[in-house]
Amino acid sequence: MNKKKIINDPVHGFISIPTELIFDLIEHPFFQRLRRIKQLGLSDLTYPGALHTRFHHALGAMHLMSLALDTLRQKGFEISDEEVESAQIAILLHDIGHGPFSHTLEFSLLKDIHHEHFSLMIMQELNRIFGGKLQTAIEVFTDTYPRRFLHQLVSSQLDMDRMDYLLRDSFFTGVVEGKIGADRIIKMLTLQDGALLVEEKGIYSIENFLTARRLMYWQVYLHKTNICAEQMLIKLLTRAKHLHKKGKDVFWGKGLEILIDQNPTAQDFAKNTDYLYAFLSLDDYDIWACIKTWQHHPDFILSTLSKMLLERKLFKLLLSAEPVSKAEIKEKKEKIIAHYGIKPKHIHYFMVSGTTSNEAYLAKGDKINILTRKGEVKDIAQASDLPNIKALRRIVKKYYLCWANY
Repeated sequence: MNKKKIINDPVHGFISIPTELIFDLIEHPFFQRLRRIKQLGLSDLTYPGALHTRFHHALGAMHLMSLALDTLRQKGFEISDEEVESAQIAILLHDIGHGPFSHTLEFSLLKDIHHEHFSLMIMQELNRIFGGKLQTAIEVFTDTYPRRFLHQLVSSQLDMDRMDYLLRDSFFTGVVEGKIGADRIIKMLTLQDGALLVEEKGIYSIENFLTARRLMYWQVYLHKTNICAEQMLIKLLTRAKHLHKKGKDVFWGKGLEILIDQNPTAQDFAKNTDYLYAFLSLDDYDIWACIKTWQHHPDFILSTLSKMLLERKLFKLLLSAEPVSKAEIKEKKEKIIAHYGIKPKHIHYFMVSGTTSNEAYLAKGDKINILTRKGEVKDIAQASDLPNIKALRRIVKKYYLCWANY
């Protein structure tokens, strides 16, 4: 069978599948599941074009990884074919552990298990299935491989993951402020003492990258409609789990029912692969099937929230630099209780408060370092002459209040 395939991608153009092993991984059901998990969760309720999937993103990130490694090789840095393939596999599978609706349900479906942990467990299972061929890729992914720049290309403040999702999310949402010069940045990559650097000529592209990231968070990832829709979905699942725990009849579907009944910990997943396979059976469609069924449930809260989400009758939202006053919260609570005829103890299903923050660049830990023409290494915040780059190091925190319309 010819495994040298070419994929036509709307963002990057033609993407080549570089090796037979990578072709087989893409063809595997674990990876094909990503076709059924949207990259931006419920963002299509705000931006109708945001229907792209984790499958798209993973292929795009792998393509950028190939370009980055080709650039470094052309500049004379020795990188073996095995290292190239391992880095490509690591970035290809970096998001394979995402569950339905990605980050939205990461902590409400299963407590205290990050998607990165699932990605590692799935990579380890694939390594078993493929006879140990993914071992070096796992080392790159977990940052245990000696040549650390390979991990930096997978996960850092300037990795192929971020470059692809900014380009891809900007393209599919139509938010042009998120567009970055990924090709230019990749061409400016270099190495020194085993660490990833950017040549000084690429500094303006990095400034644009960080600014675009800040803007994309406010305009897309932290958009007020997205926050409301995500909170509604979390409340829906919380109510369904509560009813299930009380012995009420709630439709889940097989995979979800196993995880809801058993509520396995990370240690349980490590001991029993049945839990991992139950998780791998899930995608966005499972949750939508539940919501479509729950709209007819006799429980008023579950059915009402399900209908509201299905019909896009979303919560209202107030986003502010200061906490919402207690008087305003009290007023809204009273109106919601009266309008929906619910008990005061159930108000938390119809009103949610919290905080959100935007962190464009954290100048600590794994920095974005610039290699100057004089051979000096400087953090981008020090190397840049733009005051807004220094400002991007500041974490912007905002308070929100979501409530059901009355």
